[in-house]
Amino acid sequence: MSKVTSSAPSQRMLRVGEQVRAGLTQVLQRGEVRDPLIETTVISISEVRMSTDLRVATAFVTPLGVADHANIIEALNRHAKYIRGRLTPHLRQLKYMPEVRFKDDTSFDNYKKIDQLLRSPEVLRDLKDEDGPEDKNGA
Repeated sequence: MSKVTSSAPSQRMLRVGEQVRAGLTQVLQRGEVRDPLIETTVISISEVRMSTDLRVATAFVTPLGVADHANIIEALNRHAKYIRGRLTPHLRQLKYMPEVRFKDDTSFDNYKKIDQLLRSPEVLRDLKDEDGPEDKNGA
């Protein structure tokens, strides 16, 4: 019998990812990272994806109210080792403390593009045609 492998994250990966997300949120909210760029920016952590061995945590972040996210992401990655150390009390149950990597969360941009498409005149016109009478025979 062959083993079926899935690309979906396991329950443990999801649980640990959520614990890492909560810990990162607390570290950033408390202002434990001494960097003017990070201290003056509100950073939303939408998701943390764990590697299958739980040794790498990829945090998807969105700096709010900032046009250029690259500088914030770079600053977070520059302080990743320090942040990893500050996470230790939040993740005591883990055998290994995961390496933390930060990436820009582009999902909000994708949602915005979809919303703009749905509000475009072409789509609205097509939706209006569908809202017409149910039965064209007058019944």
